[in-house]
Amino acid sequence: MKKILLTVKMRSLLFLVLISICWAEPHPNNSSLEHEGIIHIQEENGPRLLVVAEQTKVFTHRGGNVTLPCKFYHEHTSTAGSGTHKIRVKWTKLTSDYLKEVDVFVAMGHHRKSYGNYQGRVFLKESSENDASLVITDIMLEDYGRYKCEVIEGLEDDTAVVALDLEGVVFPYSPRLGRYNLNFREAQQACRGQDAIIAAFDQLYEAWRAGLDWCNAGWLSDGSVQYPITKPREPCGGRNTVPGVRNYGFWDKERSRYDVFCFTSNFNGRFYYLIHPTKLTYDEAVQACLKDGAQIAKVGQIFAAWKLLGYDRCDAGWLADGSVRYPISRPRKRCSPNEAAVRFVGFPDKKHKLYGVYCFRAYN
Repeated sequence: MKKILLTVKMRSLLFLVLISICWAEPHPNNSSLEHEGIIHIQEENGPRLLVVAEQTKVFTHRGGNVTLPCKFYHEHTSTAGSGTHKIRVKWTKLTSDYLKEVDVFVAMGHHRKSYGNYQGRVFLKESSENDASLVITDIMLEDYGRYKCEVIEGLEDDTAVVALDLEGVVFPYSPRLGRYNLNFREAQQACRGQDAIIAAFDQLYEAWRAGLDWCNAGWLSDGSVQYPITKPREPCGGRNTVPGVRNYGFWDKERSRYDVFCFTSNFNGRFYYLIHPTKLTYDEAVQACLKDGAQIAKVGQIFAAWKLLGYDRCDAGWLADGSVRYPISRPRKRCSPNEAAVRFVGFPDKKHKLYGVYCFRAYN
């Protein structure tokens, strides 16, 4: 009998403790928007809080503005909130493995806070009292990915996920040192150096669907190593295999060395082949672009001009990394007769080999 009474008392005490924790809210004078100890419990009585994204994917381009849709309301009612509790809206960016979230923006009442590279570029649209849509301005390549909208009201919360996709192009890259010479960190730096970022799997997959075929394995942003094959052949997984994105799996980011797949988008500037009376060494090419009020173009810029602008030129020219390439969007005899592509000549001797040059002039 004593054991039964003791058990009942302990359960009652535990229930009271849980109630006190669940109803603990931040003091109204506390302006902090950092992570708060809120336990998400759905109230049994009353309509359930719902968060909805009218679009699950939105498209934009580098330098543009975009709205990630998110609205909240109560089930079977037209009201946005109960009026009893403050509404807290939190936007985070999901990592590729969904194991981590990066803070983007938090709002509660009149308080607003943005984080990291998003500072000064994000705000709530608030076209209505139940609109939690996030506006991102001056889109960067790094903004690509999936975002979570979370709305919290008292003990209730709900979430919606929106994917932000960018118009752009994926291209394989290896440095002057040759094939399979980059660890993961060096791969990231290599892409940044060419006006690009390391590509995500979804971007490589879409590029493969669009016809990208490349037999060298390269790093992706999630740390995996993969390569796209549209024309199965003996040196690339075997002639009798099916087309697809081949996956080497996840490798040691410090010790393992591969190529890399980079992603870039449109640019705010002019990409062009410099008309010059003579062919140039690499150093002369750099100076010629500077004299023309520009800079020698990067690999990401020649791919963006080729893919997004249809740039076509049959003249091989120096680029910033010391490589020589030329873009062909209209295949023809003596100029990539079989396919539209950015043709790669190689990494010639910078001091003695003579070529033209591709320049890039940024718009202010």
